Amino acid sequence: MLMIYTLAILFSLVGYFVIGHLAGRRVKHLDDYLVAGRNAPTFLILGTLVASYLSTSAFLGETGYAYQGYPFVMLIFAAVSTSGCLLGALVFGRYLRRSGALTVPEFFGKRFASRRVQVIAGLTTVIGLGAYLLGVMQGAGIMFAELTGMPYWVGLVLVWATYTGFVLYSGSPGVVLTDTVMFVIFSIAAFGGSIYIISDLGGWQGIIEGLVSQSDKPGIALWHGVIEGDGADFSTPGEALTWGLTLGLVWAAVLAASPWQASRYLMARNEHVVMRSAMLTAVALAVFYAVMMVTGAAINLYDTGLESERAMVWAALNVLPAWLGIVILTGVFAAGLSSCSTFLSIIGFSLSNDILPPSRNEASAMRASRIAILVTGLTALLLALFQPPAVMAVVWFAATLFASSWGPVALMSIWSRRITAAGAGWGLIVGFLGNLMLSLAEQAGWVQLPVYLHPVVISTVVALVAIVLASRFTRVSEAEREYRLFLHQHDPSVEASWGKGTRWIAIATMVSGVAVGIFLWQQYATTLAEVASRLSVSDGAVSGAYLLAAGCGLMLIIAGGVGYWVARSRRRAGQATNAAAATP
Repeated sequence: MLMIYTLAILFSLVGYFVIGHLAGRRVKHLDDYLVAGRNAPTFLILGTLVASYLSTSAFLGETGYAYQGYPFVMLIFAAVSTSGCLLGALVFGRYLRRSGALTVPEFFGKRFASRRVQVIAGLTTVIGLGAYLLGVMQGAGIMFAELTGMPYWVGLVLVWATYTGFVLYSGSPGVVLTDTVMFVIFSIAAFGGSIYIISDLGGWQGIIEGLVSQSDKPGIALWHGVIEGDGADFSTPGEALTWGLTLGLVWAAVLAASPWQASRYLMARNEHVVMRSAMLTAVALAVFYAVMMVTGAAINLYDTGLESERAMVWAALNVLPAWLGIVILTGVFAAGLSSCSTFLSIIGFSLSNDILPPSRNEASAMRASRIAILVTGLTALLLALFQPPAVMAVVWFAATLFASSWGPVALMSIWSRRITAAGAGWGLIVGFLGNLMLSLAEQAGWVQLPVYLHPVVISTVVALVAIVLASRFTRVSEAEREYRLFLHQHDPSVEASWGKGTRWIAIATMVSGVAVGIFLWQQYATTLAEVASRLSVSDGAVSGAYLLAAGCGLMLIIAGGVGYWVARSRRRAGQATNAAAATP
């Protein structure tokens, strides 16, 4: 059996390498290499957004956290965090696309007319995404070792050679195309495996009743998860809710402004592609979490004593039919590989474009980018070989660094007239270092923070204070003022051909929200209410289940409604501009 999994993994590695190589044939200029010629359609941007976000951390770490006892707390987290997709597109991403920058740090440099700000943003990108790349590489290495029986280091080397090879040659076109292929594969894998496990255990009713009845993890089927026993992460329902909401808001900021998400918008064909892909990404992530978190918890009905981060791998090897196990495990492997390629490309591009001295021409710029990618990849490989794996911890730590540093600066760069280059620079530094030091101190046990005072929350507030103080003692230059005004201008001609389609996607997003809400209401909340009449489930837990179902659907309804309103208002503004231009 291990031979079958080994061949499947090796075949997928070869396939991704070939796809990336074919995409690289179209790379002729620096724009092609760094931002895929700024011509990517909605489906490719959707694919790379979802693939960049759903790494091995989601399939192993977050699904493992659901197995550990918190599937519906993770749904609360997901309902809030996915709102960041549309938030990022509307308040930052579409303006980022309008800027014509090659990287997000370059956008900050242009916006504030400051090479210093660009370098600072580039350094935070390299350090933060370097840690993120380390986490997802280790996840892919663990997967390879689990599936093939080969040593962990062999998997790391093969994974590194594959994604480094096609990123080095093809740049962004290879990353976007392979990301989308991987997105399709792991979507099919996730839903295929989940449907089989849910059906095998008697559907949602069988799973909910089974989870309520078991005693090893009491409360796992309730909205707040396990709050009793030595292994409980939370002591009260309120603490679990606070964690879900707080971390959801943090990750909403990550989705809105982080370099690996925001940089995808630089490749979009136009601003409507940015908005469309963001809404569809919110829908895809909401459906993924609704299905996968329940599946992770359901694995307890087979075995409650597994290591949490390996629960999905165990289910694929021991529960699913061999062919479906191959599909789901190669899908999980693809998720990790896609994130590796994305992070490596962004780190390499930032090194060459934002930190090192500017190149004299396109040829030298592309050569510098490829050298930076190779050096970065080798460094990540060496660190992954000698650093003990801790996939979810490393990924969540690295990702949240950008919520406190990039989040305030990104938002204010578009919407504040008063932020200056000094304010932006200090905001990036203070938000990044403050989060880093607080997180390390908390992990070392030097400080103990309540759930509602996550290091991200504190460092974000401190970063805002730094931005306000530094901006107060400096002046906005004329170049900064003019660039901000430029960002708020849009091309009315695009609205006529693209606006209608964007409004239809917004309507589809709202309909998806209604569908998700009804599904969770019937399959989870109503089932729990029926079980409560026979087993000891409190009325409060049942009421919470209904509120959770309604809230998950409502977030998508709101996202679609906001997207529709923005698309409609842009259409009216475009009509008014055209009418004014036609008036003699």
